[in-house]
Amino acid sequence: MEDRYKPQEIEARWQAYWEENEIFRVESEGKDRHYYCLEMFPYPSGKIHMGHVRNYSIGDVIARYKKMRGYSVLHPMGWDAFGLPAENAAIQRGIHPKTWTIENTNYMRAQLKKMGFSYDWSREVTTCTPEYYRWNQWFFLRMFERGLAYRKSSFVNWCHSCGTVLANEQVLDDDRCWRCDSRVVQKELDQWFLKITAYADELLEGCEVLTGWPERVTTMQRNWIGKSEGVEVDFPVEGLDEPLRIFTTRPDTLFGVTFMSMAANHPLASVLTGDKAGLQRVRECYGDIQAKEGVFTGHYARNPLTGERVPIWVANFVLMEYGTGAVMAVPAHDQRDFEFGRKYGIDVKVVIQPEGEVLAPATMTEAYVDPGILVNSSDFSGLGSEEAKGRIMDHIEGQGLGRRKLNYRLRDWGVSRQRYWGTPIPIVYCDTCGTVPVPDEQLPVLLPEDVDLTGGGSSPLARHEAFVRVNCPVCAKPARRETDTMDTFVDSSWYFLRYTGQPSDRPLDSTQVSRWLPVDQYIGGIEHAVLHLLYSRFFTRVVRDIGLMEVDEPFRNLLTQGMVIKDGAKMSKSKGNVVDPDHLVGHYGADTARLFALFAAPPEKDLEWSDKGVEGAHRFLHRVWALVFRHSGNSGEFEPGALEGAGRAIFRKTHQTIKKVTLDIDRDFHFNTAIAALMELTNDLTNFSPATAPDRGVMRFALERLILMLSPFAPHIAEELWGGLGTARTSVSQAPWPSWDEEAAREDEIELVVQINGKVRARAMVPAETTEETLKSIALSQEKVVEALRGKPPRRVIVVKGRLVNVVV
Repeated sequence: MEDRYKPQEIEARWQAYWEENEIFRVESEGKDRHYYCLEMFPYPSGKIHMGHVRNYSIGDVIARYKKMRGYSVLHPMGWDAFGLPAENAAIQRGIHPKTWTIENTNYMRAQLKKMGFSYDWSREVTTCTPEYYRWNQWFFLRMFERGLAYRKSSFVNWCHSCGTVLANEQVLDDDRCWRCDSRVVQKELDQWFLKITAYADELLEGCEVLTGWPERVTTMQRNWIGKSEGVEVDFPVEGLDEPLRIFTTRPDTLFGVTFMSMAANHPLASVLTGDKAGLQRVRECYGDIQAKEGVFTGHYARNPLTGERVPIWVANFVLMEYGTGAVMAVPAHDQRDFEFGRKYGIDVKVVIQPEGEVLAPATMTEAYVDPGILVNSSDFSGLGSEEAKGRIMDHIEGQGLGRRKLNYRLRDWGVSRQRYWGTPIPIVYCDTCGTVPVPDEQLPVLLPEDVDLTGGGSSPLARHEAFVRVNCPVCAKPARRETDTMDTFVDSSWYFLRYTGQPSDRPLDSTQVSRWLPVDQYIGGIEHAVLHLLYSRFFTRVVRDIGLMEVDEPFRNLLTQGMVIKDGAKMSKSKGNVVDPDHLVGHYGADTARLFALFAAPPEKDLEWSDKGVEGAHRFLHRVWALVFRHSGNSGEFEPGALEGAGRAIFRKTHQTIKKVTLDIDRDFHFNTAIAALMELTNDLTNFSPATAPDRGVMRFALERLILMLSPFAPHIAEELWGGLGTARTSVSQAPWPSWDEEAAREDEIELVVQINGKVRARAMVPAETTEETLKSIALSQEKVVEALRGKPPRRVIVVKGRLVNVVV
């Protein structure tokens, strides 16, 4: 081996070796243990960033480690390739989205290979190819057959300036268009939905078995599903036979209702509202939770519990998609109602008082929303609010005024997108036959490439006559295709299944899915906690119910890695604090980039960028290289039991390091502490000067194991050093992970810390197997302890065996 570490030379050589020899191609046959390691696949935006480097380095350590532990490891990669950025880039650059996407995937694939990630590229998936999105359409049709895919009128985000629908992620926090900064409003359009609510209970119950997921993520999913028990109550409407039905989880506030509010698209809104201009104004800001816009209908309802007459308003913040589309408004005990009521001069009636206080409606500056004691609530006054909820619901059911009901915050998944670059929805509209699914044998419905992309108006597909005009699959009469495309979250909701096998005649290989699913370790950002992860759990259950597999949950374990922070903020182009991985790899090498990303912080914590940290990682690899070069010729026989002095200490330290690194990876993926242990061992080996044949044998023993343990973190240098020691009959990644001997790892002596009242006052070296009584005696004989006791017995002596003795005086 050469005397100097030249990362760029060795990294290119070993990357070529891995690819040519298909080192990471999955070999599942003949293996008893399988392990599926998966990082969330990227959108091909053009270049990978440091967040990618960190995410994929974490996964690569796990995959390489498991391979060395004897598992057959599936570690694939692909591209979440449909979506708005490609379409917008095409408009801005005058190129086709397909061209832009393919160029980006080619560039990013080369970047990932330069990082040395151990992917099985033979299983690569690209979601914008007909070979993939054909099966999006197939799943849609199966859901349509089961009533899980349906079409209805719904409100969407609409930008008047751009003349197009915007996805939620394109609407800025202040309800403005991300492209032109114009105000975004709600517009009613026909949309396709997937009935995720049919699985609400199962998705909620499934959270209980996700013990390998962060509690924060399962809590977010429970809250998003939002199961709540409440009561439905009918409020009679004056002059109408039809009542206004509401759902509430706060029956304890029913006596405080001072007005009713309904959604602008409630069936009764147009019937009751005389001020049509006012109704239109409310509709234009429908769903805008920041604004509090309303119009009085001119009609009244009766509170069924009190008989009081309450005005009916239409309010922009009431959603038809939640509950019944109408709510009872209690300004005293709901902040949104309070703000609306103050704006329009509506009465405030207090029915819950905090204990020991008296709220006055005229002087209240905000709603009181916490538990308390009921007042002004007929026979229920004096009850605590929690007890009153149950008592009032019993009363409502007993009097026939309503019924208990479970409700969910979760809404059905709207998958229609009025954009081009996505999966065409496989539906045909026929004047004779109605809504007709495209037959399986006509799949895929191909996305035409000769489209006019303007970024405005309706979907480009709606203007493509050759695409739109089609004969009805049932009656053969002229018909028209659906021109919406699918939400790209559909693509990412089952890609992990396709990685297990890619048959041409069906979406997945059931045998391979049963072998690999659920994914043993999934890795990605916390920002995907609800949408992608919830949709994937839903899709998995649908695929199960179609009969293609028996798995309930897609991901057994989930790791949500922290962000990469620089100058106190998340790296982003807009902040000017981005570090280019290409520059890092070109200057220091991929192993340094990987090592820094893994060493700087535990995986689940944010990583603070540090140029000094990168330099430190690079210096460490140089030190390892120099160490192996200096001792590469060392060899010698030794008997562990006959080792003495420094050789014995190195042998013990090596076993201790193997144990620590193994447990740190196995237990919590604490790669930072594992790498720290490798640095400690390197320091000890650097200071070790083997003079005898046994000592030289110990040095070689330690170096071999150091390289094996380093290889998941910095695989290129490990391969080169493995060969430098003359052990390279195979790739280091194909070598077995080292094991430790518990007896060999045990210390001969330990440093005993002696405390007085919790403060360190002395230290002493003692045999590792010293009994507890002897440890007490040693501690009590220390000079400073004797001085503190002054001849009196201690109040208490606490022994933490192997670590310390605390004398309480």
